[in-house]
Amino acid sequence: MKIKKARIILIIVTILLSCSEKDRRDQLMVDETSIPFLWENASVYFLLTDRFNNGDTTNDFSYDRKQDGAKLRSFMGGDIKGITEKIKEGYFNKLGVNAIWLTPPVEQVHGFTDEGTGKTYAYHGYWTYDWTSIDRNFGTWKDLKEMVDVAHENDIRIVLDVVLNHTGPVIQKEPFWPDSWVRTSPICTYTDFESTVTCTLVKNLPDILTEKEDPVELPEFLINKWEQEGRLENEMTELNEFFERTGYPRAPKYYIIKWLTDFVREIGIDGFRVDTAKHTEPDVWKKLWDQVVLAFGEWKQNHPDKVLDQTEFFMVGEVYGFNIHDAPLYNYGDSLVNFYNYGFKSLINFSFKTDANKSMEEIFSMYSQKLNNGLMGMSIMNYVSSHDDSQPFDVQRKKVYEAGTKLLLAPGAVQIYYGDELARPLEVEGTMGDAHLRSIMNWEDLEKNTQKEDYTTSDVFQHWSKLSHFRKEHPAVGAGIHQKISDSPYTFTRLLKKESISDQVMVVFYPTSSIIDVNGFFSEGIEIKDYYSGNKAVVTENQLEYESLEDIVLLGKPLNN
Repeated sequence: MKIKKARIILIIVTILLSCSEKDRRDQLMVDETSIPFLWENASVYFLLTDRFNNGDTTNDFSYDRKQDGAKLRSFMGGDIKGITEKIKEGYFNKLGVNAIWLTPPVEQVHGFTDEGTGKTYAYHGYWTYDWTSIDRNFGTWKDLKEMVDVAHENDIRIVLDVVLNHTGPVIQKEPFWPDSWVRTSPICTYTDFESTVTCTLVKNLPDILTEKEDPVELPEFLINKWEQEGRLENEMTELNEFFERTGYPRAPKYYIIKWLTDFVREIGIDGFRVDTAKHTEPDVWKKLWDQVVLAFGEWKQNHPDKVLDQTEFFMVGEVYGFNIHDAPLYNYGDSLVNFYNYGFKSLINFSFKTDANKSMEEIFSMYSQKLNNGLMGMSIMNYVSSHDDSQPFDVQRKKVYEAGTKLLLAPGAVQIYYGDELARPLEVEGTMGDAHLRSIMNWEDLEKNTQKEDYTTSDVFQHWSKLSHFRKEHPAVGAGIHQKISDSPYTFTRLLKKESISDQVMVVFYPTSSIIDVNGFFSEGIEIKDYYSGNKAVVTENQLEYESLEDIVLLGKPLNN
């Protein structure tokens, strides 16, 4: 929706923690300076590391890679230092997000494939060569650790994209994972459970034998690689300790579980986005969950000065095709699986980009009903565009205001795909396939405040930022129970009561008056902030009065005045 100057009202939020009287007083003091974090309400910024920001040009051509791929199919220079740079600049704080999800940083196949789309390199991070190394194009372990530390210093959590289902493709003249680890056929047909799991996703994408329980030896190429890098003894010692502690057989999935949990144990990653979750036996994810919970606990114990809070580890799954309408089950055709029973606290909701064509009330009421009844404590992650969804809500970027409004006010957690907030192009001439969705971050548009039809880049950013900040300060927006109050002006409330958190919000669109009747929803004498305009007013005789409002006004009790 395009936002016009007008008078309107929207939301109010008060946060109250109830425990013992002493704890309650202590918590209330904390409330004035901090905001309760809930993954159910998180605004998660999803970026492709290689396409976001180049913080170190010296690593742009690692492993003799060249920028000779098909359009937008080469490594283009973005790296971990580039993300850290933007955190330090305050970009994510200005936008109002509280988590960053980055694509897998592990070492990728060095070369390229040519499967009908021209040369394609592993710039996206999903073609693993070595789970124990950081790809040089992305940076180093030191870079990743610094990024996590800097993010935590800014109250931002880090979600790491992880792949356990497959390796990278077979590349000519590069070492290959042996048959004891992977299958190279048949190709999945997706007609039932077996043809979705016990197969390769596409041609030349070897599938890890995750069903295997028999011990296997480490690939010779990996042992030689570790020896050349001077870390063979350390890697073998850690593996021995892991298998001795867990009692697991040395089967492929358990090696990879160990390697993935190292990211948590060593540098304090806060969550995993699990790639291709439906293409692996569900119990694999429960085993990963059990180990990662232990790893997160160890990291917290060893780094008490860096712990943000007592929020538990977070796992969100990419069960491709999962949607809130059928939740909590996913239908393989011959079987139904509830992935929430296997360690996932949230699943990506693939239906929101279609549901976004409906009215706000249709979306909000149905989502709230499902989340607070059918899912009972579990959550979803909504999005309007993504890296591999060929049908985003607004592919031509003509509904950038509407997209932000519906996404950021929807019940559930949200994924902001890099550049959604800047109207980054999703259609690029000369590209093929999903490369359209993976263009370079359009920083120049923000710097120059580019004019595009009926909006400027800065206007779009400000719209998304205001909604995101409102969401960030008031967990009821994403995690509360939705209730419509009226159709004209469209008004709704959200009420959250969870454990020690109590939060309530009210939203009104296109009000007919600058005087807002709060109907006892807010206490007399409380100052209320409009998060869209920044104006404040005090509840007087059950009313709020503002001098100037927009078509959207986000009202809530300011937590930090």
